[in-house]
Amino acid sequence: MNRMLDKRAQILLKTLIERYIAEGQPVGSRTLSKYSGLDLSPATIRNVMSDLEEAGLIASPHTSAGRVPTPLGYRFFVDTLLVTKPVESMDMQRLEGELHPDNPQRVVQAASQLLSQLTQFAGVVMTPRRTMTFRHIEFLRLSEKRILLIVVTPEGDVQNRILLTEREFSASELIEAANYINQHYSGQSFEDVRTKLQGELSELRQDLIKLLTVAVDAGSRAMNEGAEPYVISGERNLLSLQDLSQDMRRLRQLFDLFERKTSLVQILDLALRGQGVQIFIGGESGFAAPDDVSVVTSPYKVNGEVVGTVGVIGPTRMAYDRVIPIVDITARLVSSALSQH
Repeated sequence: MNRMLDKRAQILLKTLIERYIAEGQPVGSRTLSKYSGLDLSPATIRNVMSDLEEAGLIASPHTSAGRVPTPLGYRFFVDTLLVTKPVESMDMQRLEGELHPDNPQRVVQAASQLLSQLTQFAGVVMTPRRTMTFRHIEFLRLSEKRILLIVVTPEGDVQNRILLTEREFSASELIEAANYINQHYSGQSFEDVRTKLQGELSELRQDLIKLLTVAVDAGSRAMNEGAEPYVISGERNLLSLQDLSQDMRRLRQLFDLFERKTSLVQILDLALRGQGVQIFIGGESGFAAPDDVSVVTSPYKVNGEVVGTVGVIGPTRMAYDRVIPIVDITARLVSSALSQH
């Protein structure tokens, strides 16, 4: 948006987007004059509309005289013109009733389902990113260049990984390496150990450091594995949305996004770094999202540290004024349910 819109153009754009969100039909100048509360001649309204179209904020679909918002128009609307509504008290009661502290996996699941039910779109919650710490590790020699890495977590869970090494290590070298890690780093996360090992020009030989680095990477993967990166509910709701369901190509693109996971995880990761509610419209996030899909997200914290995001995936034509506060409150309630008070 290089030039600011004057007040009149802003009111007309806001009216057009609100009508389009409510009705799903291209909006004509008669509707605008009826709902905008502005006393303008049809000719004036048409002029302002063509300015908005030139600025790329609205577009004319081929089949009708009305106009529809573009992704850029929605972006201007959510950044500048949107006034959110408080969450309805019944919705609030459901959220507070179901997002209470018990089992973290249940909180994540419930949040995803509630977001989907309250908005009728898809709800998605990124599972908490934990920095996994370990109590101790052991190495077991399986064959010349295969070693079993055993990782014991502070809770006593055991994870195993097979390491393939470039050279053979003797049993005593493996004991030396495991002792070194257990004495210096027990109780820390593998991420921290990796950083520290690079800095140790230490009493350890280079090839042992190499072995430990491989072990630390494998240990880190073993700890994070098996955990789905996010929980999603209500994808089927998106199938019944007229805007999306009429175009198979878009639907496929959307379900690719869920299937491939990587794009969605990247969008949720982006959201981790932001403050408060963020809105990604269409392909804006830089990842393969269809143009008529928006993702509304908010990060949540455990004991003050941001560890995940909650969000809603729906059409760009969604009631942002209602969805944003629901996502915001859900993030706060999830934070509070997962934190120790």
